[in-house]
Amino acid sequence: MATKMKALPPASVDLTADKITELYMHYCLENHKKPESVYLFSKEHGFAEKEFYKFFTSIDSLEKRVFVSFHNLAANLINQSGEIDGVGFRDKLLAYYFTLVEILTANRSYVVFALKEEKNKLNGILKLKEFRSSFKEYIHEISDGYLKARSERIRKAQQDALEEGAWIQLLLTLKFWIDDESVGFEKTDLFIEKSIRATFDLIDTTPLESVIDFGKFLIKEKLK
Repeated sequence: MATKMKALPPASVDLTADKITELYMHYCLENHKKPESVYLFSKEHGFAEKEFYKFFTSIDSLEKRVFVSFHNLAANLINQSGEIDGVGFRDKLLAYYFTLVEILTANRSYVVFALKEEKNKLNGILKLKEFRSSFKEYIHEISDGYLKARSERIRKAQQDALEEGAWIQLLLTLKFWIDDESVGFEKTDLFIEKSIRATFDLIDTTPLESVIDFGKFLIKEKLK
């Protein structure tokens, strides 16, 4: 006689994408690995597997959405605060970086688990694929009106370069923050300020003192 499968508990009325993401992060940190399957993950946390698929298609898709949730939280907090109302692109970008780093710091154990321990660097980059798309859309939004080229073709090329350059800069900032051992990650704050200033000085073709200053800062940190 076939063994009857044990019935799973009903889905929680409070189950949301954010709640599943939180459960996933805790699972990874407590078990030092990702869940082996949606079924086992759902069963362990007391909800039916079908409820998981209302929000995510797989464990891998959930993993990719973690960093998107960090980004969305940063963008929402900034918009709600009103601190970027009426300010330029540079200040908007600084506000985003500092807010995002605060969120990452609050979840540092998971971020380090997800990225630093990944032996295959390509896998680490793939985890950020959806984050990259959301980030570039955000850069497009907050940089509106910043580029002044009259030619639409040139302006589009500049915009694409701006968004891709901002993404590369964010990856460098993330790497610096992961390796930062200063109290309160103060050196990451300096890195953000100097890198943003240097980047905008290059874009605006103004004097390069800030670029040199940023270069000296990087050399000093790497030689320690």
